[in-house]
Amino acid sequence: MTATLLVELLTEELPPRALRRLGEAFAGGIEAGLRRRGYLADGAAATTFATPRRLAVSLTAVRAATEPRTVEVKLMPVSVGLGPDGAPTPALRKKLAAAGLEGVDPATLKRRPDGKAETLFAETVAPAVALAAGLQAALDEAIAALPVPKLMSYQLADGVTTVQFARPAHGLVALHGQDVVPVGVLGLEAGRTTRGHRFQGARSLSFASAGEYAARLAAEGGVIAGFDERREAIRTALEAAAGREGAGLGPAAPVEALLEEVTALVEMPTVFVGRFEREFLSVPPECLILTMRQNQKYFPLFDAEGGLTERFLLVSNLRPADASRIVQGNERVVRPRLADARFFYETDRRTKLADRVPQLATIVYHGKLGTQLERVERLRRLATRVQAKLPRGATGMPYADRAALLAKADLVTLMVGEFPELQGVMGKYYAAADDEEPSVVRAIEQHYWPRFAGDRLPDGDVSIAVALADRLDALAGLFSIGQVPTGDKDPFGLRRAALGVIRILAERGLDLDFHELLRMAAEPYAGMDAAPLADFVYDRLRGYLREAGFTTNQVEAVVSQRPARFDQLRARLQAVVAFAGLPESEALAAANKRVKNILDKSGRSDGVDPSLFAQDEERRLHEAVAAMAPGVESRVASGEFEPALVALAGVRADVDAFFDKVLVNAEDLAVRANRLALLTGLERLLNRVADISRLAA
Repeated sequence: MTATLLVELLTEELPPRALRRLGEAFAGGIEAGLRRRGYLADGAAATTFATPRRLAVSLTAVRAATEPRTVEVKLMPVSVGLGPDGAPTPALRKKLAAAGLEGVDPATLKRRPDGKAETLFAETVAPAVALAAGLQAALDEAIAALPVPKLMSYQLADGVTTVQFARPAHGLVALHGQDVVPVGVLGLEAGRTTRGHRFQGARSLSFASAGEYAARLAAEGGVIAGFDERREAIRTALEAAAGREGAGLGPAAPVEALLEEVTALVEMPTVFVGRFEREFLSVPPECLILTMRQNQKYFPLFDAEGGLTERFLLVSNLRPADASRIVQGNERVVRPRLADARFFYETDRRTKLADRVPQLATIVYHGKLGTQLERVERLRRLATRVQAKLPRGATGMPYADRAALLAKADLVTLMVGEFPELQGVMGKYYAAADDEEPSVVRAIEQHYWPRFAGDRLPDGDVSIAVALADRLDALAGLFSIGQVPTGDKDPFGLRRAALGVIRILAERGLDLDFHELLRMAAEPYAGMDAAPLADFVYDRLRGYLREAGFTTNQVEAVVSQRPARFDQLRARLQAVVAFAGLPESEALAAANKRVKNILDKSGRSDGVDPSLFAQDEERRLHEAVAAMAPGVESRVASGEFEPALVALAGVRADVDAFFDKVLVNAEDLAVRANRLALLTGLERLLNRVADISRLAA
């Protein structure tokens, strides 16, 4: 017999940012445990529920007991279990008794090789196991494996026993169809009763059967139990309320993040509109938006042009007949927050950003790398040199120096002290108020870009120069003192910094030499070996290009050459893709791999002497390489990588003929050296765009 199984754990309010993961892990753990033990019939499906005060799962097609099954028990080697006359030894009888198989006739035991010895096996029937035993084991495993951010210890009602969980647990429901499954966890015994919404739902809700859980909890308990269902209900209500106000919710990413968190805070979501005084809009909108979203979990509303309005949406966990008190209460709460933001902003503006720079001497950047002021001086030198290498650097004003000087000054402002997320943003506003050059103003904010995967890139030479300097100095400085990311630990965000350098160089199409940038960044750190840092960046580059859709072999063909120009990477890879589609590519890749192996073993040399050619095949190969090289070099120099690489197909016949007829390691040392020089030139030509030997299977 199969029926629907319901398991619910009722708790105090769970950590909101972990709620989705907790719900999925709880349901997934119980499902996996029951499936592994044979309790789920074909077609069994799980539904996950998670609210601030409960984790639950509903499973269809769950058996009341496992089905009896034949199992094989390994006993011992035949030589130990049976005597010379074939009679069972005392050791075998003892083993059978220990396994509960006293009644098994030794003559029915099976013999089968197991490793080096022939072994005895007994067949027996495992009896059916009731659901209670399997569910208890699955429940214990699921609870133990939950990704709880921080465990809380609390005492049970007996005043003696202490248990640990994310939050104190108050109830356990376990129903199989209409029957309670007698299991327990965290000092609780399972029943059929739960609680509804803390204030507006049934205080005690008893289920007749497992299948009525979600519907009755919503109708009588005032709780939308499904996390996704509750989130979509909130989204619909938010969009409807915004539409009635003739406004929008703003960019999707921050709205989705806040929606996820708010969904984990309420069981009975209701959306209301609140307002604040328009005078607060004189404060930079980022400050107000962050205050509302981060501190109050409100959804700011924006006008058709994307400008912040004086209205916001709040999601309440109550559904009162008169919402005025909730709205007014929230408006009273947010007003002091906005007043604080205005005070910070107005106070900060009384001191020019440039006058704050000396205060950076009081902030330690890193114990071994000095203060933020010392770092600013490094950024100024590096950013100025980077700007000089950018397209307008030779003729433009050296604003990168000024931008780097001011880039970190907002770290000592009141606003950034309260909201660290606004560093750069506030510097932009304060610099604009001080009438700084517009390119300097932009760079103060944009030198933090990109902040995450897919984020915007800095725009303009000054912003790009400071952004590159900021990341390169962080990488070089922290690598110089051994702060290298290991495993999943990256406390200083160096992987993100490396990816930022890659994206800026590659996606902004900058004609900059990465190796030269690295040398400049390493100069302040005397004795630093930059090779490990270069390896680190190239490893990030491999991942970046694989995510762009190129295969591992294609990426390795280009990155293994450690290219200096990241802006040419995609063109080189597209050339590799085009070359790999040619009928000659496989043979040339294999030949190049063979050439590489020969030269790695015998050494590379230059200076081919045609007078030492002993066979026509080596002469023809030399002529083909010499004829093709100028055209390939010209195309590579002009960035035409695909035609340069595709042109190499023309040398295939001569390469094949050479390896068919010519012995490279000739007895005559002069002839051998000449052939090695010929192969050196061939390798150089074949690898001018990419190492095509990496394409060989």
